[in-house]
Amino acid sequence: MTRITSLAATSALALGLAATGAAAQTVAFLMPDQASTRYEEHDWPGFQAAMAEKCPDCTLIYQNGNGDVALQQQQFNSVLAQGATVVVLDPVDSAAAAALVEIARAQDVRVIAYDRPIPDTPADFYVSFDNEGIGYAIAQSLVEHLQAEGVPEGAGVLQINGSPTDAAAGLIRDGIDRALDASPYKTLSEYDTPDWAPPRAQEWTAGQITRFGDQITGIVAANDGTGGGAIAALKAAGTDPLPPVTGNDATIAALQLIIAGDQYNTISKPSEIVAAAAADVAVQLLNGETPEPTTELYATPSQLFVPEVVTRENIKEVIFDGGIQTAEEVCTAEYADACAELGIQ
Repeated sequence: MTRITSLAATSALALGLAATGAAAQTVAFLMPDQASTRYEEHDWPGFQAAMAEKCPDCTLIYQNGNGDVALQQQQFNSVLAQGATVVVLDPVDSAAAAALVEIARAQDVRVIAYDRPIPDTPADFYVSFDNEGIGYAIAQSLVEHLQAEGVPEGAGVLQINGSPTDAAAGLIRDGIDRALDASPYKTLSEYDTPDWAPPRAQEWTAGQITRFGDQITGIVAANDGTGGGAIAALKAAGTDPLPPVTGNDATIAALQLIIAGDQYNTISKPSEIVAAAAADVAVQLLNGETPEPTTELYATPSQLFVPEVVTRENIKEVIFDGGIQTAEEVCTAEYADACAELGIQ
């Protein structure tokens, strides 16, 4: 099988680390938004730690585009002006990022697409979890749960996708479609969430609750933020019991919702895994080496990692016994009893 948060958006964190590995060079790490806490809490620290081991003499620059295409382009130009020879880019807009790859190529700068692919112009390498596999896994998990609960064929589900400017969101959507299309359930309505913004997902879900009411037997949400928005809308509408809602990213908030029984699943994909892989590729490129891909996506040599679905049934084993999170971080007072019920301590 293929192995498949936030600093101010305009700030750059330049880190000179002291000297083995690649000769002293500058590597930029450009992330797309602050809607998710993962970039400051996991991706950037993971990349820093891996680079400290692999290239302690390298200078690192971190910036976050805050969901603004023009801002990310300014940041991209800025890091090139600062001498970056490798840029790890998680694009705000996957289509717009094609121009950034062309700019880099003209200056002999290598680009590693990170998490979100750049379909129109191949980067030098792509590192990510298997996004289509993620979409399929969360949706198939929900379908199997509905079947196990005896939800009749023909029942309806809502589908909340990610940002329409994010090619990774498109892959997740494709995976969701593949699972739902083969299922006995029908999609009542579908929504592409601008900028992955949870308030937009919440607003849309509220409208669908008014429209469909108890016809909604499940919600496939593409990540934990949009799933959390859907759950907030359901609670505000007084829906009881809540239909199962999916997620993706294993954020602390989502883990708490799963423990409480409000969210059905998420995806455990420790960002540090992909961050470390990106650091390894960056150092190989700095050394003039050719990283070895495990697959190819959009004509780009790629390394994709396989994530794991997390539900209330396996959350203790995967998340806590696996050392991804601690009870101290997740089992705050509000969730202490539910954690104890699952043996999380």
